[in-house]
Amino acid sequence: MLPHKSIEARLQAAVSSVLPDANTANVLVRPCPDPKFGDYQTNALMALAKERKLNPRQLAADVLARLDVGELCEKVEIAGAGFLNFRLKSSTLERTLESAARGEHLFFERTTQPRTVVIDFSSPNVAKPMHVGHIRSTILGDSLARALRLLGHRVITDNHIGDWGTQFGMMIFAWKVEKFFENDPGLLPDPISELERVYKLVNEACKGDAKALAYLRSRFSYDVELELDKIEPEGALNWARMELVKLQSGDKENLEIWERLIAISKKQFETIYNRLGVTFDHTLGESFYNPMLKAIVQELLDKGIAKESEGAIAVFSDGSLPPKQDPFLKQEDGEWKPNPSLIQKSDGAANYATTDLATLAYRLQTWHPSEIGYVTDGRQQLHFQQIFATFRRWHPEANVKLAHVWFGSILGEDGKPFKTRSGETVRLADLLDEAEERAFQVVTDKRPDLPEPQRREIARVVGIGAIKYADLLPNRQSDYVFSWDKMLALHGNTAPYLQYSYARISSIFRKDDSDATSKTSEPASVSLGAPEEISLARHLLNFDFVLGAVVEDYRPNLLCNYLYELASHYARFYENCPVLKAEPKERASRLILSSLTAEVLRQGLEILGIQTLEQM
Repeated sequence: MLPHKSIEARLQAAVSSVLPDANTANVLVRPCPDPKFGDYQTNALMALAKERKLNPRQLAADVLARLDVGELCEKVEIAGAGFLNFRLKSSTLERTLESAARGEHLFFERTTQPRTVVIDFSSPNVAKPMHVGHIRSTILGDSLARALRLLGHRVITDNHIGDWGTQFGMMIFAWKVEKFFENDPGLLPDPISELERVYKLVNEACKGDAKALAYLRSRFSYDVELELDKIEPEGALNWARMELVKLQSGDKENLEIWERLIAISKKQFETIYNRLGVTFDHTLGESFYNPMLKAIVQELLDKGIAKESEGAIAVFSDGSLPPKQDPFLKQEDGEWKPNPSLIQKSDGAANYATTDLATLAYRLQTWHPSEIGYVTDGRQQLHFQQIFATFRRWHPEANVKLAHVWFGSILGEDGKPFKTRSGETVRLADLLDEAEERAFQVVTDKRPDLPEPQRREIARVVGIGAIKYADLLPNRQSDYVFSWDKMLALHGNTAPYLQYSYARISSIFRKDDSDATSKTSEPASVSLGAPEEISLARHLLNFDFVLGAVVEDYRPNLLCNYLYELASHYARFYENCPVLKAEPKERASRLILSSLTAEVLRQGLEILGIQTLEQM
């Protein structure tokens, strides 16, 4: 694909050229919010006039008098306090569509200044089933990585799995409980479920649950080395702690069990990720950074960043705001009173904060990113404020953008956290199974004539796509209500509607016997006359702007809404502008418009991680 200079970039350059002493980075041209005022707009002159103590409308008039955009625009108007509104010529739209039809671009421009971006997302815990709480991080992180890569950036994805820490004492204890009767959890058909079951029992026993303690007594009753009177809450907890200490000390048996737990979990993770179409460049868990933690704590102490407090070691907010020269740290990130950031517990153990600091340092030393994004739920906002501010004190020279890309919760239709009917956490595998099964029922109702394998494949694509789109559509910082009926609907702002829109356009080309849309050096020309054609063409040109906004603000919902509007524009075009029944020249032009719409829909859905179908 050849380089493409977007219309807005060309207009921006034209305005900047008559303002040679202005900061061109502040001269932005953007799509007009309301088409009745034009196609593009800039409000940069108002800020510039204020800075120079000039009348903004007079400055706008001076700029307009020297502005040379006649090749692109039919007129430029001054509006309000100093807006410049640009209305494109039909010929500009037509030429842009024709160059896209030749394969020179798809209405977006790859960056000429690629940056290295690390995205940390998904991050499930070992030896536990992935649940619905993992879906937002996984889908959002994957979508952002896809968008950044499409625009030409170097993206490194890292799945920072939870494979170390206090819970592994209990997990190893639970494993050994089952091994007394040669019931190796790893050999069962669903080992994760069995491990979860026994882990819960051990955990409840440590809290004093009578049934759980009785279960442990029955399991240990044949082992002469253990005394039954020690199977009490404190005894069970001590055993779990003992297993953790043995693991951390390098005990061979416990390390082997730990490795088995990781292998079993990774197999489960890969099954889920394969279904979702998600891949990672790295899966560096917490254990990878364990050897680095003591040195980091000591360095923070030596530099006076951390100090001892009640036997633990913590970093405290000094109440000051970050230096103005730090372009990446927001003011509120420098203040977290009264909560200290604990980096070493009173028993000498490290924690999440220590590991995250080690992870951050490793990523900078190894991959040299200009940006690192952490995709987690909103409950971790304070944690990342502390981590980022601590890191700025530790490495003030680091020129890296640190972003906590946080998101809200998934709610049931009762407005409470999404659970099963019995009140259990919804397993991600079960959720995907149900999505495919519900989609299969819809496909069977609509297309009973199709062979079952074909209906199953359509159901897989539609079901998984519906879940992804429903998750990406809301503002990520908002909670949203999970509704099967809404997400699987073939109308409204849903993945099935967009997938159907793509399939409907594909059906036009199955019926077409012309070669108007072939990617040759001399494709048919585009001629735009009907209002619906012009509106659709204008919307296609905005693809570049939307992609830029998605990666700038970490908001794939902007792309969701753009694609829905694109499909809606096409629906109006299809209803009012005959394609295959049009006269040859008009037919060829409308086929190009249809082909480009389908390609943008396909590309946009691919960024969201959603597959398309030629037939539905």
